[in-house]
Amino acid sequence: MNKKHAFVISALLIQFNVAFSQKKAPENWFNLDPKTDKVYGVSTNRAYNELLKDKKSKPVIVAVIDGGTEVAHEDLKNVIWVNGNEILGNGIDDDKNGYIDDVNGWSFIGGKDSDVVEDNLELTRVYRMYKNKYDLVDATTLQSDNERDELSKYLKAKKAYLGKKENEQRIYDFINELHESVLKIVKSTGKENPNLAEIKIYTATNKFETMAIATLSNTLSKGGSVQNLIAEIKGGLEHYDKSLNYQLNPDFDPRSRVGDNYNDLTEKYYGNTHVSGPKGDHGTHVAGIIAASRNNDLGINGVADNVKIMVLRVVPDGDERDKDIANSIRYAVDNGAKIINMSFGKDFSPFKSTVDDAVKYAVSKDVLLIHAAGNDAKDLDKEENFPNDRYLNSTELNSSWIEVGASSWQKKKATTAVFSNYGKINVDVFAPGVDIYSCIPENKYASFNGTSMAAPVTAGVAAVLRSYFPELTAQQTKEIILESAIRYKKKVYKPGSDKKKEKVLLSDLCVSGGIVNVYEAVKLAMKK
Repeated sequence: MNKKHAFVISALLIQFNVAFSQKKAPENWFNLDPKTDKVYGVSTNRAYNELLKDKKSKPVIVAVIDGGTEVAHEDLKNVIWVNGNEILGNGIDDDKNGYIDDVNGWSFIGGKDSDVVEDNLELTRVYRMYKNKYDLVDATTLQSDNERDELSKYLKAKKAYLGKKENEQRIYDFINELHESVLKIVKSTGKENPNLAEIKIYTATNKFETMAIATLSNTLSKGGSVQNLIAEIKGGLEHYDKSLNYQLNPDFDPRSRVGDNYNDLTEKYYGNTHVSGPKGDHGTHVAGIIAASRNNDLGINGVADNVKIMVLRVVPDGDERDKDIANSIRYAVDNGAKIINMSFGKDFSPFKSTVDDAVKYAVSKDVLLIHAAGNDAKDLDKEENFPNDRYLNSTELNSSWIEVGASSWQKKKATTAVFSNYGKINVDVFAPGVDIYSCIPENKYASFNGTSMAAPVTAGVAAVLRSYFPELTAQQTKEIILESAIRYKKKVYKPGSDKKKEKVLLSDLCVSGGIVNVYEAVKLAMKK
C-alpha cells in the first residue's frame, strides 16, 4: 500500500541532512474556503451555511475499504452503518447474505482464530509466484503466449523487488547507524534530555556522529525534545525493519490465517467480523474525514452530514490482495453503498481482471468509486498504479471512477503536495491531503499526509451531492465534481520536483485542472 508515514518522511529528511521547520496548518483547513479563509479547502462550512441550510437530505452509505475503522470512536459511532437485518453475536447469517454477524461490515483478511496484520508487497508475491518456474529459464524455449506473458511479469517484478529491497536495506542501515550514534552522544552527557551546549561538547569520531550532533542540535535549537527525536528515529527504524522482514520477505506468507482457498478467485465467503482492526489508524482517519459527526463539539467535522460508513477491512501492513479488493467492492454494492472510498494502491495487480469485473458490477449498480492516486510523485500517464479506471486489455475507461491527487494548504507549495502522484489523463482532480487532522483509534485525533486523505475529502463531497440531490447518478456526480473544481490558474510545483522548483499548470497534472470544492459543486447541482 502506498502510504507515507510521518516517521518515514522524517527519517528520509534526516538522511539527507535537511533542516526544516513545519508551520502549523489552520485547524480543519480542508473544510475552509479559498476566498473567506485564504486556504484552498473545499468550502464545506460555507456550503452548509449558505446553500444547504434549509434543504433536506437522505442518508447515503459510503463504504470505506481500508485497514479497519474503529466503529466505537466518539466522533464516528453515530455515523457507522448498521446492518439492520443482522443480529450481532448470534452466530447466524440472519440476512442470508453469506456473512455471519456482519453488523457494520466485514474483514476479508481475518480468519476464525486470527487476523492478518503484516503482509507482503504485491511485487514480492509476484516474484515468489514465478521465481521457481522462470528464474533460470531461457526465453527462447517458451512455446505459449501465456508463458511469455508470465515471464515478462516475473522479470518486471524481480527487477522492482531487488531494487526496492536493496534501497530499503540501505536506508535501514543508515537509520540504524544514526540511531546508535544519537544514543551514544546522549548517553555521554549523563542526562536523558541534554541541552544544546552539552551536546556540542561531544567530539565526533565518524560521519554518523557528526550527523547525529547536527540532527540533535537542529532539534534542540527549534525547541524540540531529544527523547521525541529518538522515538522518531526509532519509528523509522521499525518501519524499515518490518519492510524487510515482512513486506519484502518472500518466505513470509500469512494467508493461511484467513482459511480461504486463495487460488479460487471466485470464492466470496471467508473472513471475519473484526472490522476495527487490529490496526485501524488509517481507516479510522479516512472515515473521520468523510463523516465525523458535525457540530458535536468533539474532534473534527467531517465533510458529509448524512452518511453511514460501511467498514470493509482488506488492507494489511503491506499490499492488499486483488481477490479481497474484488470481494469488498461486491459486498459494498450488494449491501447498499452508493460511494466506495479506496485509499490504497500498489504497483502490481496479478489478478486485475477479477478486480475489473467487480468494478464493472459497481458501475452497473450506479456506485461511484473514488481512489487515491498514490504518494510516489509519479506520472500515472506513464507508470501504473492499481486499482485504476482502465480495464485490462482495453481502452475503455470507467465512467464512475474518480482518481484523486493531493493538494496542500501551504502557499509556498503552490497548492500541490510534493509526494502526490499526478497525470493529465489518469488523475481527475486534486483535493486537500497535507496536514489533515482526523480521527484515530482510542478516541484520539492526529494529522496525516497522503492522497489517502484527499480521496475521502472527495468522497465526502460526493456524499453531500448524493445525499442532498439523490436523483444524481454516479456518473453525473463525478461530472459535477470535476466541472465545479476550482481552477488554479497560477503555475504550481510539479510533485517530486520541489528541489528543482519546476512549475507547471495544474491542468498539466490532472483532467479537471482544479481542486475539489463542495460549495461550487452544490451550486452547480442546484443549477442542473
